[in-house]
Amino acid sequence: MIYCVVGSENPVKLHAARHALEQSLNESVTTSARSVPSGVADQPMTEAETRQGAINRVKACIDMASEHERETSWFIAIEGGVDDFADGPATFAYVAIYHNGFWAINRSANMPLPGVIYEALQAGRELGDVMDDVFDTSNIKQKGGAISLLTNNLATRQSVYEMALILGLAKFNHPELYGGI
Repeated sequence: MIYCVVGSENPVKLHAARHALEQSLNESVTTSARSVPSGVADQPMTEAETRQGAINRVKACIDMASEHERETSWFIAIEGGVDDFADGPATFAYVAIYHNGFWAINRSANMPLPGVIYEALQAGRELGDVMDDVFDTSNIKQKGGAISLLTNNLATRQSVYEMALILGLAKFNHPELYGGI
């Protein structure tokens, strides 16, 4: 049995971490949620800020962990953010993975955001709240997220997080190729 500490209480992030680890490591995983600060804005507005938020959450989980947990557990954090790229505004996530002294940081694909939604984020709102207003949903950030709404449920927040984690876990699957994790 593998034990994973996730730097969030959001069920979407907990399920994504568990499923990605189970698929990558081919073992059962138990997750534990930790409400930890990201150290960045509630709605990160740049790629750098989003990346730092994921790393900060993992570091906060490690700081809270016992010596035994630090030596045996996986630590994962997922931070969703937005940025305005050359092709327009988009949402994405950074994932940070830590296990037994080694790190992997990875990023999801971009999903384009409509200008009207990005403008609301620039005004200080969070993506989940804006999407709830536009699509008349409730707490979409703990469900399929903006991704499910804008892709007509062809992708979800969880599916995108899982793929980013699975790709990041490649470093742990083949340590000999990545400099001997």
